[in-house]
Amino acid sequence: MDIARKQQIAAGLAEVETRISAACRAAGRSREEVTLIAVTKTYPAEDVRILAGLGVTEVGENRDQEAAEKARACADLPLTWHFVGQLQTNKVRSVVGYADLIHSVDRSRLVAAIGREAVRAGREIGCLVQVALDDDPGRGGARPADVPGLADEIAATEGVRLGGLMAVAPLGEEPGKAFARLRDLALAVQAGHPGATIISAGMSGDLAEAVAHGATHVRVGTALLGRRKPFVR
Repeated sequence: MDIARKQQIAAGLAEVETRISAACRAAGRSREEVTLIAVTKTYPAEDVRILAGLGVTEVGENRDQEAAEKARACADLPLTWHFVGQLQTNKVRSVVGYADLIHSVDRSRLVAAIGREAVRAGREIGCLVQVALDDDPGRGGARPADVPGLADEIAATEGVRLGGLMAVAPLGEEPGKAFARLRDLALAVQAGHPGATIISAGMSGDLAEAVAHGATHVRVGTALLGRRKPFVR
């Protein structure tokens, strides 16, 4: 193991933990209410091992090819894998093989595909409805008006369970305002589905605003692992 890299990641983790704890205190919340997901895209499996050794066992990835390789390489570790990127239906079978929670479910066709592959694999996969908080179709997400119906579809589909909602803060908007809209939508969904308690929001730059508005899961990469370099095979 690279000792210098371990020290670097440990320092990043300590800083992130300080930020999350401060955000929880400011919001009158317990630190235990917020789960840290380490987003390890473009970083090697060795970094995942270092994180696991430091107690971080929730790992997020956004590209199937990279994620599948890392999940295989780290199969001996007690990790929970989160798929947080946009998901094409032709990748669903692979993703269902390792992911425990898919954060980016934004259309009916995807719900059906995940359910079908989960049943085939004998698994139950957690699904979050990704909400589009802006009008950029390139970032994925269901329109807010379509979220309750999509949540109902997930809840009714064999092989999947409705976990809650996910969103990415829009570019050029104050994150807190966007996360307040997400929280309101999440509470509306929870009224019909009390178990759908997850609100996945907040990344390296806006995790405090997300925690202030009810995020239960924050997805942090850069602040933990450093500025990304292109992934080289």
